[in-house]
Amino acid sequence: MKKWISVLFAALCLVGWSCCVMGGSLSEPSVSEPSVSAPAVAIGAVGPFFQYCDGYGNNGASGNGYISVLTLGTGIVESNMDPVLEGIVAYDRAETNDTYIGQINMITASSFNGLNGLVWGYHIARADSLADGSAKPLFERQRKDGGKLLVYSAEPLLDAGARLFGTNNQRRFPMLPGAHVICANKSITVNGPCHVWSAIAIAIAENREEDSNLFIEDAGSSPEFKSDQERTAYFDRIIRNIVESVLLCGEDNNAKYKEVFVSYKSAWTPAGHTGCALVAAPYVVLAKNAIPAGGIEKLLNMTITQWEADRKLKPLSRDKGKK
Repeated sequence: MKKWISVLFAALCLVGWSCCVMGGSLSEPSVSEPSVSAPAVAIGAVGPFFQYCDGYGNNGASGNGYISVLTLGTGIVESNMDPVLEGIVAYDRAETNDTYIGQINMITASSFNGLNGLVWGYHIARADSLADGSAKPLFERQRKDGGKLLVYSAEPLLDAGARLFGTNNQRRFPMLPGAHVICANKSITVNGPCHVWSAIAIAIAENREEDSNLFIEDAGSSPEFKSDQERTAYFDRIIRNIVESVLLCGEDNNAKYKEVFVSYKSAWTPAGHTGCALVAAPYVVLAKNAIPAGGIEKLLNMTITQWEADRKLKPLSRDKGKK
């Protein structure tokens, strides 16, 4: 009997110790959830480097916030090596043509911009056409609950991404060479003759306190188009299918999206060449020199053009690099 009393006493002591460690409760956490307000996210999204952005989750950041940046790229190389090497070079050129996202260790992630994330060009350093209301919907779709999903071109967001990172010949605040960078991404590598293309969409959640923003990435190839009308119809179908996938993913997660931004990029791959189309949305923390005077919170109320003026940046030359 004494033995069982001793065991029972020890068990009660253990439970009591556990309750003390957990703040006196087995069911209630002692630490509240961190704020997910846009200013709090922004304050936590500054990296340790002055001229370079860095990948989210690396050491030295100011907090647990991050910024998502939209990019699309294509690259073409002559098929005179072997399929593996040709694919490497075509992919590398897709990273360095137009918006510069080269020399990074890209880590593929599932495609959400979460409660502790912001979108460059949308939430922060807002694209001018979104800020002044001149951007108009391409079309709209009805959600299952009866609400509207407005569909816009993602070109203003892609432009904002280029104006952050710069181009190969005019780098602004690119990602640190060799950095490990988590990205929502997809790519395709094909042999010509064909069109190679990639597409991206970001769906903005109606309830930021509960739901993530959703990325959709797509990539493919098509034969040569016989007319501009055929090309337009082909990519219009791609865009509408992407929007349909947004609606379905929203229904799967009981998430409501109020608007979606979607665009594509394509390139002709001649016979005897290898083409790559890449869509990538890096999750980054910003370079210190990219932060405006007065702190990063100022970016929440600045347009991309106002940010460029604050940082005294020269106009960006949109060179396309090697094809």
